[in-house]
Amino acid sequence: MDIVLTGTGSPLPDADRAGPSTLVKAGDTHILVDAGRGVVMRMAGAGSGPDLLAGVLITHLHSDHICALNDVITTHWIRTREEKVLQIYGPIGTARFVERQIHALEDDIGYRIDHHDPLTKGPQVEVTELEPGDAFSLGDVSITTAATMHAPVRPTIGFRLEHDGTSAALVGDTIPCDGVDELAAGADVYVQTVLRRDIVELLPGEMAQDILEYHSGVIEAAQTAARVGAKRLALTHMVPAPTPDQYPEWVARAAEHFDGDVIIGDDLTTITI
Repeated sequence: MDIVLTGTGSPLPDADRAGPSTLVKAGDTHILVDAGRGVVMRMAGAGSGPDLLAGVLITHLHSDHICALNDVITTHWIRTREEKVLQIYGPIGTARFVERQIHALEDDIGYRIDHHDPLTKGPQVEVTELEPGDAFSLGDVSITTAATMHAPVRPTIGFRLEHDGTSAALVGDTIPCDGVDELAAGADVYVQTVLRRDIVELLPGEMAQDILEYHSGVIEAAQTAARVGAKRLALTHMVPAPTPDQYPEWVARAAEHFDGDVIIGDDLTTITI
């Protein structure tokens, strides 16, 4: 199973980092977790695309994690020519969001149907709204869910994907909580969105300080990984985004609390388990 960090950025625009998203490739089964800005281009860079997806998993409805879902939907529709339904899974509220996206695309859908004879109807999308504890499969990948904590964003969920004896926990934006522990327990890789508390605390403005309330810091992520026995910790959605020469400092902070592998990198960093 390959875990590809297709977007390691945050809501802050970054020329080098796409918005939050992670692609899981398990044999012929491709699964996208979240759909931040630029995700379709990054999928192309990872040798994938919306037409190859077995499903899209959404952790929560913050804009930076879903703003490119319309691109995923449209590209899937055009590339598959209606032959394949795009499966989307997410917390309560996901169906309403997707319905609104389709509505926003109505003019574009009409233009394409009028112009291309092979297209006779709009995008084929099926949304499954999940409750914490739900379990299902995509291809030969087993997926379980648990509640995460990103208040006031509610509900939020994380995912554990298992394939051929390997496991990956992708938990989205959250602070440490029982749900994260459940998903990451013994995982071959635990992917956590993180910020550097020591840096963010120095930033001016109330909104900058607000983000400390509902994101895991690097140290908290490392402590979680150690507590639950994860084998690797992968850092993503990094705030503020480090430059490559700063990676060792981020890794060193995590290594003070976790003796497994700590992975940090650019978009398309790939972890094979």
